[in-house]
Amino acid sequence: MTPAATALQFDRLDLSNETLLHLYQHLLRPRLIEEKMLILLRQGKVSKWFSGIGQEAISVGSTLALEADEYILPLHRNLGVFTGREVPLGRLFAQWQGKRTGFTKGRDRSFHFGTNEHHIVGMISHLGPQLAVAGGIALADLLDKKPKVTLTYSGDGGASEGDFHEALNVAAVWQLPVIFMIENNGYGLSTPSNEQFRFKSFVDKGPAYGMEAVQVDGNNVLEVYTTVKRLAEDLRENPRPVLVEALTFRMRGHEEASGTKYVPQSLMEEWAAKDPVENYEKWLLAEGILTETAKHGIREKIKAAIEAGLEEADAEPMPTADIAEEIADMYAAASPNEELRMKNEELGASGNSSFLIPHSSLSEAKREIRFIDAISEGLKQSMERYPELVLMGQDIADYGGVFKITEGFVAEFGKARVRNTPLCESAIVGIGLGLSIKHKKSMVEMQFADFVTCGFNQIVNNLAKSHYRWGQNADVVIRMPTGAGSAAGPFHSQSNEAWFVHTPGLKVVYPSNPHDAKGLLCAAFEDPNPVLYFEHKMLYRSLTGPVPEAYYTTPIGQAALAAEGDELSIITYGMGVRWALQTCQDLGVSADVLDLRTLLPWDQAAVRRTVEKNGRVLVLHEDTMTGGIGGEIAAWIGENCFEHLDAPVRRVASLDTAIPFAPPLEAAFLPQQRLREQVQALRNY
Repeated sequence: MTPAATALQFDRLDLSNETLLHLYQHLLRPRLIEEKMLILLRQGKVSKWFSGIGQEAISVGSTLALEADEYILPLHRNLGVFTGREVPLGRLFAQWQGKRTGFTKGRDRSFHFGTNEHHIVGMISHLGPQLAVAGGIALADLLDKKPKVTLTYSGDGGASEGDFHEALNVAAVWQLPVIFMIENNGYGLSTPSNEQFRFKSFVDKGPAYGMEAVQVDGNNVLEVYTTVKRLAEDLRENPRPVLVEALTFRMRGHEEASGTKYVPQSLMEEWAAKDPVENYEKWLLAEGILTETAKHGIREKIKAAIEAGLEEADAEPMPTADIAEEIADMYAAASPNEELRMKNEELGASGNSSFLIPHSSLSEAKREIRFIDAISEGLKQSMERYPELVLMGQDIADYGGVFKITEGFVAEFGKARVRNTPLCESAIVGIGLGLSIKHKKSMVEMQFADFVTCGFNQIVNNLAKSHYRWGQNADVVIRMPTGAGSAAGPFHSQSNEAWFVHTPGLKVVYPSNPHDAKGLLCAAFEDPNPVLYFEHKMLYRSLTGPVPEAYYTTPIGQAALAAEGDELSIITYGMGVRWALQTCQDLGVSADVLDLRTLLPWDQAAVRRTVEKNGRVLVLHEDTMTGGIGGEIAAWIGENCFEHLDAPVRRVASLDTAIPFAPPLEAAFLPQQRLREQVQALRNY
């Protein structure tokens, strides 16, 4: 048989026989695993399967072209990445079966997981968000001056997402060494390319982003391997992103239940003739590189390894739920602040979370500074404390941010660590996760909290769930300038903290005074979990207070009494604390004003104490009434403290409308006047 007998033309270039056979074994392995999985799927031993049959050459060729410690971010049809990185088959099969010995303890299926041991970061079902995570990993390598490349995959359908554009644009602007591999198989599930996009080829997109773009035959393992290897070697020396379009075809349904009835039979036959495994095998045989005896020996060895892996996975029981472990694994464990604990014990404050004192505030010199200056100082001292901390946001570099919180930071810390970003909230949050994977910290400034909607998916599905799914923490702080009062209208004034309080895996803090503004921000950077830090814009320059000069932290998860009284209790946070204090002063009401400070997790013990003390409770927040955190706290009090209540729990909040622009309308929207009325009514109940 001659090379012309194959549908694909292979060029070995200067590759050795050893390399060619190595590629063959790795190309064959995912095919034989898949054939076995399809049998197990019909037997009900695997719940779902996304077949990559027909596309194996892309995963195998590109994975083997990289160095073993370079990160790859695959999709759900890239089995060859995992086998190419020698992930143990027993553990891989256990993952697909939902066993505890898999990579997610049974919490996720398929390839929705990562493994830092093998330098793989798996996808979430939303596809596009992983592209920006790759950018974060590459950015970390650039900052550390490591000549490394990151490889990430996208399908042609997923490339229609906004995350695709954002990730490529940022990578181009920042010259990140990322290979964006587009697996163009002609369909997004059942939707053909002509209903997905109008351009002729993905390589046309490269110049628009200012990046090189190349096209390869995605069924030709040698072409994929040599192209990616050449590009990777170049990118390590000359960092920049490259787009690679791999033309291929999926021979089975999007997943097995989907079928392929929507594909013309002629197209199936055309691509069947281009099968990447069969064609490469035929070529090796024709060239005398592979013998029939060796072929059968390799196949039998792989099949035996598959059976051994299945036997290992089958022997594992299905997981049993440990509720305490499930809850604990939502968050990465933070090392306790021993100095804080010891100093509070010295003061006799141990066990009373409402009165815990941040350690440096106990003895350090204080001075009166503004709320905004406290944030800036906490940010600056955290930058000094953590040289791996990177700040990212729109206009935060030379301009200092729209509120001037980072003014002067570039001169002190440099543009590598204080980075202006394009208008792309989703990509920047994803980059934060990528930096975490490489053991760096990051801060993302939302110019206004309202704009976080553009990065919502990355926060609630990627950052929040990463540790629970595969043990990877997301060491990201997202600063959220929030709140109304400046007649800025519906898109610059929202209080949207309740969206995130509903999301396990996140932490949410909301200071009400300069002392906590600095302390909570520093604590957020110490915490290894994603923290949303809400800062009310109307407090920036209107409120001053005593703040220690030295670095200190305010404990996350612990409330504090802003005032003490015996008539009633007001539970609130942020600007609500200022409103509550002023209202009680104006009306001559003696009240506990409990400042939650942290909204997730919120301090149930402190709430219980003030409820038991006064028996009359009002929950106040600036957010709209329906769905606000006040409803959760009121419900908890009703369930857990009912016998201590002397009156129904009252809630005061803003109107259930969007925030209006005109000052008289905004004043009616906000809850101050209703707060006065409800405090008087509760006092007189």
